Amino acid sequence: MKAVRIHEHGGTDVLVWEEISDPVIKPDQVLVQTKAAAINRLDIWVRRGIPGISLPIILGSDAAGIIKKVGQGVSDFIVGDAVIINPLLFCGKCEACVDGRENECPFIGIFGESTDGTNCEFIAVDQRNLRKKPDNIDFESAASFPLAGQTAYQMLINRARVKEGDTVLVWGSSSGVGSFGLQIAKAIGCNVIATSGSAVKCKQASDLGADISLNHYEDDILGAVKDYTNGSGVDVVFEHSGASTWDVSMKILGKHGRVVTCGATTGPKVSIDLRYIFFKQQSILGSTMGNVQALDAVIELIKTDKIKPIVDEIFSMEKIADAHKHLENSNQFGKVVLIP
Repeated sequence: MKAVRIHEHGGTDVLVWEEISDPVIKPDQVLVQTKAAAINRLDIWVRRGIPGISLPIILGSDAAGIIKKVGQGVSDFIVGDAVIINPLLFCGKCEACVDGRENECPFIGIFGESTDGTNCEFIAVDQRNLRKKPDNIDFESAASFPLAGQTAYQMLINRARVKEGDTVLVWGSSSGVGSFGLQIAKAIGCNVIATSGSAVKCKQASDLGADISLNHYEDDILGAVKDYTNGSGVDVVFEHSGASTWDVSMKILGKHGRVVTCGATTGPKVSIDLRYIFFKQQSILGSTMGNVQALDAVIELIKTDKIKPIVDEIFSMEKIADAHKHLENSNQFGKVVLIP
């Protein structure tokens, strides 16, 4: 089969679409023929260099496809099933996994970083990492949502505990995780302030349901939020940018507000004034990926048309360098998808 691999870290020139051996399944695994895969910021970080990664490695965390072969121990799926892949790797046996906190498993991993990923023609997958593809979406849409969708759901529902009527600010609503954060918050009944980096993307965020769309490069975010909330601030800030947005995030947070963060794209070093934290009784919450329940909940929201995956552009896997450049330059609204 062919796969997207890197043999060294670096720029887009290290991405190789090459012929490798077909995967061999274990008794509790299935062989999935990839119909579509997606790329995430994680793929760029892995390509550039994350310590501890074994090379060469197949990139990619998300995929959807058709089962071509099943192991003798597989009971939940049959040949021909259309499936999506849960990118979260977990042991299924530890206390956290048994308790439904798979994203806290001490052996946690992710396709495309901890092991070979999904940017390939075929992939061997444990049956616990599979879910049936919703019938109301195509393979490209199905490949686009698992990682970003479950991450956004974990942040808002399982960590920040958003509820109907809350006001939520979503930074970077044009990103994969941001576009799902916006939609999930609206599905719950929240008031959503969305930020994007251009007038076109702000219009797209409004079309997705944002109550206010702001350009985070040009608009006065602090002033606009104060006006919208009558000076009380937001209930939840959906953070994944890091250093460039953190100060504003803390300033717009209201009493009993929660900042929930899953990333630090623009840098991990921030400052915190503890006086505001304790006086306003605020919370800062970290969130990593999502448990299995989060993915199942997102699938249900998609099945019932309450949210929808947003596919920005589709590239062939042999054009993987172009796909990485498109994401790296923040040209997308939603997800960038690959097809073999």
